[in-house]
Amino acid sequence: MSENFFRHCDINLYEPGELKKLFLMRPNWNEYFMLMAKLASIRSTCLSRPNGAVIVKDKRVLATGYNGSMPGVDHCTDDGVCYRRASGAGDAGKYDNCRSIHAEANAIAQAAKHGTNVEGATMYLTLFPCYVCTKLLASAGIKKIFYEYEYKSPDSSRDKHWEEALKSAGIEFEKVELSDVTLKKVILALVTKTAWRRELSEKGEPTGKIENVNMDKMHK
Repeated sequence: MSENFFRHCDINLYEPGELKKLFLMRPNWNEYFMLMAKLASIRSTCLSRPNGAVIVKDKRVLATGYNGSMPGVDHCTDDGVCYRRASGAGDAGKYDNCRSIHAEANAIAQAAKHGTNVEGATMYLTLFPCYVCTKLLASAGIKKIFYEYEYKSPDSSRDKHWEEALKSAGIEFEKVELSDVTLKKVILALVTKTAWRRELSEKGEPTGKIENVNMDKMHK
């Protein structure tokens, strides 16, 4: 994220009423669950594309997942190199050589391990699913996915094939973009204490004094 992100955001914390506007807004459900998927992705041990996944049904989280090595196997983040690339395998054969389990597969496996039925559920993904994971989604009964980024591999025809595979399986898909306002609220929440006190004026509006946050620094 650019260091000038806050300066170019839709909300200027110095303008009257803008901090209050930030306090009062809430991410919509799609943003809420996509943020969870993004949070899951920070546990990824993949050096190529760290991804996260969240399975949801009736606005309830059933399972989460991120891409990483099988249990008991060394992680690429520990080795400091991509296992597949170090093996000399090209892009076409990466699924036969990559040791990471994809986020979607890990989320489905987690649900299965704990006896959680995901039939008819929705999955939130930080990256559009590959063909292998599409087959897993269809087999598990996932009915819709929301994704943040397209795969955009070097082979555009393959990417199109993956998209058509989702359609053929009857799985709906929709792109989710997090708004600047939502991102700003999330970052503000992350860099402050979890339940920080909002200092209010006599009229009940935020003064802009937030514990443990340098507002001037956030706007530089």
